[in-house]
Amino acid sequence: MTDQTNDMTVPGSAIQEAALSWVLRLSRSTVGERDWIEFNAWLDAAEARRQAYDQAINLWSDYQAVASAPKVSRPARTWRRALGPGIAVAASVLVVLAATDAFAPTQVLTTQKGETRSFRLQDGTRIDLNASSSLKVKLGWRTRQVAMSDAEAVFDVAKDSRRPFVITAGDEKIRVVGTRFNVRRRDGVQSVTVERGRVEVASADHKTRVALIPGQRLDHHEGMGTAQVRAFDPEVAMSWRSGRLIYRNEPLSNVAADLTRLSGPTVRLADARTGDLTFSGVISAKDSQSGARVLGLLAPITVQETPSGLLLRRN
Repeated sequence: MTDQTNDMTVPGSAIQEAALSWVLRLSRSTVGERDWIEFNAWLDAAEARRQAYDQAINLWSDYQAVASAPKVSRPARTWRRALGPGIAVAASVLVVLAATDAFAPTQVLTTQKGETRSFRLQDGTRIDLNASSSLKVKLGWRTRQVAMSDAEAVFDVAKDSRRPFVITAGDEKIRVVGTRFNVRRRDGVQSVTVERGRVEVASADHKTRVALIPGQRLDHHEGMGTAQVRAFDPEVAMSWRSGRLIYRNEPLSNVAADLTRLSGPTVRLADARTGDLTFSGVISAKDSQSGARVLGLLAPITVQETPSGLLLRRN
């Protein structure tokens, strides 16, 4: 009863601003049960709040449409005159948030050990995710954003010149419009291999920038200001999609890391000397045990079974 009485003495614009605040709050990707409980309590306290919330929902929908249109100035001015100063301030906040993609939903894509999956995004982009990987995708009105943690993925990006596709991997940003490439971020090392199109890789501080073309690979250690660009066969980088692991002069430390993400026991290196060995060959991505067995036949190493997994030691 107290809330209803208070609403009768509060200017209508204040109720409308509160309704808009609820629209914003409930649009967040992190909205939870507590938010909904508090919202229902607020909404049920007065009929004026229900009416204001209905108007706020309509306003939010209209501004979503305006934000994605080429021009927004004229309808924005019209609505400001119609809504009055109080509600116009809150409405302007909606426009700014929409324009900066603040409330675009975030989609989390993950795979478990030994699992690979394919995802199709709403814009038509396809992401093939390697085992033991995790990344977050946000498709906004102005940009399409991906944040990679420990992951490897092949991106086949749908072309959209109005919305660049930006991947943040550690201290690098990868920017494309429409292309196909492989990104690997494992243990503080990032690799980008291009199969089709053009990929721009920049440091987080934008001080260095490299443009990659098909058949090129960039390798970068996080925290270091330099990166190595070399010719590289995209089929090799993307071989994991076909159930094979193809290597050409790859450090054994990377091979062991790949094997341990397959199903089966963990694969470890006995020492740094073993990890510094380079390996060229093809290994089945069926499981870590069979992969390590083949690796022991092709490389100058011994594979030892231990209680904590498989141990690779240089001969």
